Amino acid sequence: MNLAEHVLRAGAKTPDKTALAVIGPARAERWSYGRLQAAILGAATGLTRAGLQPGDRILLRLGNRPSFPIAYLGAIAAGIVPVPTSAMLTERETTKIAAEIQPAMIVAGPGIPLPDDPAPVLDEAALAGFADLPPAEYDQGDPERLAYIVYTSGSSGQPRAVMHAHRAIRARRLMFDGWYDLRPDDRLLHAGAFNWTFTLGTGLMDPWTIGATALIPEEGTAIEQIPLLAARHGATMLAGAPGVFRRMLRAGWSPIKTLRHGLTAGERLDPGLRQAWRERTGTDLHEAMGMSECSTFLSGSPAHPAPDGSAGFAQTGRHVAVLGDDGPLPAGQTGALAIRRDDPGLFLGYLGQPDETAARFRGDWFLTGDQAVADGDGAVTLLGRADDIMNAGGFRVAPPEIEELLATAPDAGDVAVAEIAVGPGSSIIAAFWTGSAEAGSLRALAERGLARYKQPRDYIRVDSLPRTPTGKINRRALREAHSKDRI
Repeated sequence: MNLAEHVLRAGAKTPDKTALAVIGPARAERWSYGRLQAAILGAATGLTRAGLQPGDRILLRLGNRPSFPIAYLGAIAAGIVPVPTSAMLTERETTKIAAEIQPAMIVAGPGIPLPDDPAPVLDEAALAGFADLPPAEYDQGDPERLAYIVYTSGSSGQPRAVMHAHRAIRARRLMFDGWYDLRPDDRLLHAGAFNWTFTLGTGLMDPWTIGATALIPEEGTAIEQIPLLAARHGATMLAGAPGVFRRMLRAGWSPIKTLRHGLTAGERLDPGLRQAWRERTGTDLHEAMGMSECSTFLSGSPAHPAPDGSAGFAQTGRHVAVLGDDGPLPAGQTGALAIRRDDPGLFLGYLGQPDETAARFRGDWFLTGDQAVADGDGAVTLLGRADDIMNAGGFRVAPPEIEELLATAPDAGDVAVAEIAVGPGSSIIAAFWTGSAEAGSLRALAERGLARYKQPRDYIRVDSLPRTPTGKINRRALREAHSKDRI
């Protein structure tokens, strides 16, 4: 099989139908399925003619433009392994990634920071020119072979390269009924950037797999404008992190007549936000839980809404359990949330980290890192991370990645970062330090060296950092001491 072929098969039957519309207040850029397939298979030909071989890795440094999914699927079509990354990452951050994956090529958009790496660079204009090349044949092979790599932050505090197989696209079918109620006539508007895995999957790959239309706001579109765009373009679903829906509710707009429901993921859906959305729109918000190591596996759906406060139910075809020391626990008991090893969406492992990969498994179960409890109906409620991973607008961020940079500031002293609550369903990353350094110097350092979503929003000087009996920073104590309602 080939993942890209799987995604484009349905659209090949309706070549004149709109596959993608990049929409803004003043214009819309539309791509038919025929045009999209030609661009993707032309890109596959161009990458091959440039000397790339199946199994080679390419680093994608592209903005929120159609070139991103074209390069992504074009590489996969040719058996080349794309590594999508956020355009917000700095040179420092991308240099670390490049050193690990050793790309054979970097595909770059204008103004996007590039790594200090010897790999040749293919610019976006050259990529666009590949659309006129003869279409490539899909590279066929074992569904278990490597298809793509995405980066996440693990409990070790360093970004990890997560390897996925071609078969991962088959697992996404389980979400069509288990979360979306996705249909070929849907027009799904996703508020995220192309290079976020939530957008790549929910916003693009899944609508294309069923032959629906994907709507993506153009770069620079304010979140408050999305309801107007959704109404103008007949969106039947809206997708984004809960914070996106919160901001949309603050703007004045009339109900969207075509809207069936909203889809949220990336962070916990606050029951108050869900109720406010129901009252405003007459539609529901359906939450799903997933992770970079696996597609979403818990969700509510129009046919089976999740109880308020829960993450939903295991999707049909998924095997999910709450584990204790001796195996799965009965309803009502707290344990470690886990996914069975044979899940079709589960990753192949962390690149170059076999020991770290093995540590995430307990027998036949993959440990998500979350503590959870299930009720008698199977609804799973998350009780918190087993580690200190933070959530910044749907992006998972590990504290040590930020702390290591801030600690390089002169007179910073001891440094820690933690996610603190700032209101119902809202939180920010806050930095704590004990030295005499000024907050402004720490903020400037973060702005230079970290992607925007990783930068602390608040800087709080403390006399000392709370620590556990073994001397580790007690971030839970920081959260409890400094979380407050700032709205």
